Amino acid sequence: MKLNMAEEEDYMSDSFINVQEDIRPGLPMLRQIREARRKEEKQQEANLKNRQKSLKEEEQERRDIGLKNALGCENKGFALLQKMGYKSGQALGKSGGGIVEPIPLNIKTGKSGIGHEASLKRKAEEKLESYRKKIHMKNQAEEKAAEQFRMRLKNKQDEMKLEGDLRRSQRACQQLDVQKNIQVPREAWYWLRLEEETEEDEEEKEQDEDEYKSEDLSVLEKLQILTSYLREEHLYCIWCGTAYEDKEDLSSNCPGPTSADHD
Repeated sequence: MKLNMAEEEDYMSDSFINVQEDIRPGLPMLRQIREARRKEEKQQEANLKNRQKSLKEEEQERRDIGLKNALGCENKGFALLQKMGYKSGQALGKSGGGIVEPIPLNIKTGKSGIGHEASLKRKAEEKLESYRKKIHMKNQAEEKAAEQFRMRLKNKQDEMKLEGDLRRSQRACQQLDVQKNIQVPREAWYWLRLEEETEEDEEEKEQDEDEYKSEDLSVLEKLQILTSYLREEHLYCIWCGTAYEDKEDLSSNCPGPTSADHD
């Protein structure tokens, strides 16, 4: 009997009174967070149920409900249309070419006056048009500047080409004149000026420089004059690079007296 009593559990013992709680780290904090979230959700649900709709919201709901429902026979205007032969879903007009759906409502909710929105729209369009004009003018200015740059570059290239043709003509003129025992050029600028000269020729060089300074001819004019001299005096074309036998041979086989004739 005593053994059985010992085997039975004593509900007044410390094993039942001092129950060990789960004291894992962070567990109490998680329970508090879950509880707080649960309370917050319940409070939000209660607020949604108890919240009173504003006057605007009620008006909007009533308006939407009214617009969704089609007009019935209780509407006087619709009843008059039916007496004149109108049927629901039929287009208006004697020939049936009118509108089918009613004219939509345009509810004005702001405090601005009538026409204010149209004024804002017009100002926005004017601002956009002004911006487009500025962009167009800017693009035109950039295109013009680019075209001017290309023209300057082309003019510079053409000028350099003319100077090169003139130097070639001067070199050819000097060689051909020397071959004919011509010791002095017809004009000082007909020949290329030597980079290295003796001290005895320094005075002549200064005189030639004065003559060069007094010249008012452009590079193109000098090239034209020298080309004519080479063709008449030596039957030579710098662009063909050929000395012809006679004038007939020159006129027959040479395309012309300019660089463009040889392109």
